[in-house]
Amino acid sequence: MQKLIFTNDVTPALAALISELNPDRIALLCDSNTRFIAAELAPAGADIIEILPGDEHKDLEQLSRVWQHLSQSGFTRRSLMVNVGGGMVTDLGGFAAATFKRGIRFINVPTTLLGAVDAAVGGKTGINFLDLKNEIGAFQEAVAVIISTRFFASLPPEELRSGFAEMIKHGLISSAETYRRLIDFDICRANLAELLPLLEESVNVKREIVAQDPREQGLRKALNLGHTAGHAFESLALERNHPVPHGVAVAHGLLVEMILSHMQAGFPSAELYRYAGLLKEAYADVPAISCQDYPDLLRLMAHDKKNTIPGQINFTLLRAPGAPLIDQTATPEAIQTALDLYRDLLNQ
Repeated sequence: MQKLIFTNDVTPALAALISELNPDRIALLCDSNTRFIAAELAPAGADIIEILPGDEHKDLEQLSRVWQHLSQSGFTRRSLMVNVGGGMVTDLGGFAAATFKRGIRFINVPTTLLGAVDAAVGGKTGINFLDLKNEIGAFQEAVAVIISTRFFASLPPEELRSGFAEMIKHGLISSAETYRRLIDFDICRANLAELLPLLEESVNVKREIVAQDPREQGLRKALNLGHTAGHAFESLALERNHPVPHGVAVAHGLLVEMILSHMQAGFPSAELYRYAGLLKEAYADVPAISCQDYPDLLRLMAHDKKNTIPGQINFTLLRAPGAPLIDQTATPEAIQTALDLYRDLLNQ
């Protein structure tokens, strides 16, 4: 099973893992924002591979640069990659490692809250393709993930909020108590010492689900809550050259899918209003949509890789906090109604 190490003493933790794995070559993958961290963590003789930052660069061009470095530098199947960065770095780096020479080992060191709670754990790797989020990828777990809050102190508030949206999602599929504890937590004024136990609890929600369903055949689909609509928001923003953080898009996707849950499964309306209030206060940075955007959003939802039956759009919905429903569908008409209500709740 994948090792999860929660520590603020990252350098010795990484050194111990490297000693245990005994690789013949080591590369630390970073972007320009995390190069100083990679340089601090790099053992003697390790390569540092730097790629361009931002989800718009999670593409074939940057992936090819990583493959090229590994190939030209003589890396083998006994080599090791250490991905140091946010979700973009761990997604792309994990996919590069999973596919180079049919797979080399890798460790993730997430440096953002979103990366720690979502992308770095669970074995999903990949890149964007043709403006579609994570269109190309593979399931491959890191041998270990080192999670530390020491990197979060310098994160801007929007980065913290982006990661916290995934924690809220984990709370929604876990239990009403966990969800309400999270929704009452002010992430923008968070003390990192207070955040760590909530983060560990959240990561373990995902870890337990992934352990039972590593390749998303059943239970793991619960983790897709908020992502069918959220990925559509994110992909539309990417198409229009106004990218929004993944977690912020998911935060808005959660409201759309809570509304669908209310319409189709009786999710409590009081929770809709409560969550919409949080969204208006803390997640207002997704551009407002109009009914003219509905065809594009429906097109993007229809193209989502979670859909398994042609012509049907797949969702994870909720009866209530802590009671997820996987493999749910909704008609285009129902989705448009949900988008109407979403705009009403946010006063768009």
